[in-house]
Amino acid sequence: MKARAVIFTGNSISHEDARKILKANYQPPVRRFQLEKFVQKGYKVIGIIDGIFFDRAAVGHREILSALDAGVKVVGGASMGALRASELDTHGMIGVGKVYEWYRDGVIESDDEVAVSTNPDTFEPISVPLVNIRETLEAAFASGLVSEEEHEGLLKLAIDTYYPDRSYFGLVKEGAKRGLIPEEKKKSVLDFCIGNEVDVKREDAVLVLETVKKLIEEA
Repeated sequence: MKARAVIFTGNSISHEDARKILKANYQPPVRRFQLEKFVQKGYKVIGIIDGIFFDRAAVGHREILSALDAGVKVVGGASMGALRASELDTHGMIGVGKVYEWYRDGVIESDDEVAVSTNPDTFEPISVPLVNIRETLEAAFASGLVSEEEHEGLLKLAIDTYYPDRSYFGLVKEGAKRGLIPEEKKKSVLDFCIGNEVDVKREDAVLVLETVKKLIEEA
């Protein structure tokens, strides 16, 4: 039987892991001019998690609005889906998760908050998204490992770093070099960031899948 939902992902959560939560048609991160094909094929639910950024290939607002006008339920969260949902929720797109709420409420604004450099074959991220760094540094501050000043300094450094170059190793190394954290703290901060990373994009991706699953069950 044909899957009743199509999900665009690969960066925030792998297709393999996503299938453990929801049986659906999994596609790579969404590009422009892809949605209409799936609407015409009769899919009633579209989940947008990941998508192409920073060029004309990004999924357009009109495409999503056309799908909504055709009676398709469109759910977004985690990455490109969160960004588009924050812009189109008043038109009926369903936004879920923390990243969506941050965009909706103006806590974050730039596309590069969720952008990552990826492996072109597997879509797996090879840089760390800024939203994850935000939450992980917040956890490090809450644990008492870094002071408020150190937290703010590292976060500003992460914000100022070009998105494909963001990594915990690079952040901690450069942070120590600039005197944002003491040299002797480098290892403990790096160990915390890697061992206790708050993967907010993955958490939100799971919420998208669970929401799509619920919509299918209610249909």
